[in-house]
Amino acid sequence: MFPPTRIRSCLPVINPMFKRLKPHRPFRQANLYQTKSVNTTAQLQKSKWTNVRAIFTRWVPLGSVMYVGWCYIRATINYEISKVEIKFYEMFPFRITSRLWGKIAAYEIPVSLRSFVYGTYARMFSVNLSEAAISDLTYYKSLSAFFTRALRDGARYISPASCVSPCDGVVLNCGPAKTDRIEQVKGVTYSLEEFLGENKWSGNGRSYYDSLLQDKKNVLHQCIIYLAPGDYHRFHSPCDWNSSFRRHFSGKLLSVNPWMASLIPGLFSMNERAVYIGEWKYGFFSMTAVGATNVGSIEIYKDPDLRTNTKGKRNRVDETVMEKISFKKGELFGQFNMGSTIILLFEAPADFKFDLKGGDKVLVGQALTEMNKEHSR
Repeated sequence: MFPPTRIRSCLPVINPMFKRLKPHRPFRQANLYQTKSVNTTAQLQKSKWTNVRAIFTRWVPLGSVMYVGWCYIRATINYEISKVEIKFYEMFPFRITSRLWGKIAAYEIPVSLRSFVYGTYARMFSVNLSEAAISDLTYYKSLSAFFTRALRDGARYISPASCVSPCDGVVLNCGPAKTDRIEQVKGVTYSLEEFLGENKWSGNGRSYYDSLLQDKKNVLHQCIIYLAPGDYHRFHSPCDWNSSFRRHFSGKLLSVNPWMASLIPGLFSMNERAVYIGEWKYGFFSMTAVGATNVGSIEIYKDPDLRTNTKGKRNRVDETVMEKISFKKGELFGQFNMGSTIILLFEAPADFKFDLKGGDKVLVGQALTEMNKEHSR
């Protein structure tokens, strides 16, 4: 051991040596600066990704809703829409916004707010609450449950006519369809083959139109009924018929209100739809539930395997050959989670006449045909 006096005498020499060893600290500080720089770069990259993702998850759906709202406003002032605007409208991701709306509609609303929320909706869309099977608004847990509410017994009369209205709504068009191009509204058409798809359920004919007819003396007839948001959202079988084939088109979910139908040719052939093919007393019969904006969910009670507006299925066509399913006139068929459209395409004699016209309001069970004509056959 060195004596203390010896150590003290060495301090003037040792201290400068330690001072020379301290320059390694700047290297640690440099490493710290490099780490901060890397973290800052990562944060910037993450921020960029967040901004890009926000375009699709936040701003595009918001912009879509704002644009559609603006379209409705312009419709009230007879604004003429350009073809470019229509194409831009068709590009909007309504399947995404409809799935989002479906989640919101299925969210359980606190009991204390239900009367206010549903009452406000009923006033906005003129909902007749006296027809509901359950008039107590606090009973409905969600908007979806309220939209698809059942009717009370006796709220609708089922006519003895052979074909009745399958739903509440407004008739967009009805009458004979004598060519492969059919009017969706006056002056605007859609393709019969594009709408129904390839004929795999019956024999061949000279044309697609002829291949549908079992009796060549008959003609095709159609009836298009639009369900508004305030209408009863369930739909029923319009007649006694059998179905053995279903085709599901996973298309777009554009609005199908009468104004849009008058702007976009082939609208019903573009949208998602569930087509049910079968027969009734005159031959070929089909009933199609067409999806629309915020109506991604179409439910068919006797077809639980049907799944609509699912991820990754856009423009896909699913076909199902089912065991023959019988439907009775007035029987519950399915439901929409918001307003949409039902299209009937069927074979009947050339003198088959509808007892209504475009623009008429109809209710479930109301006769679609002239009764005196039917009884005379």
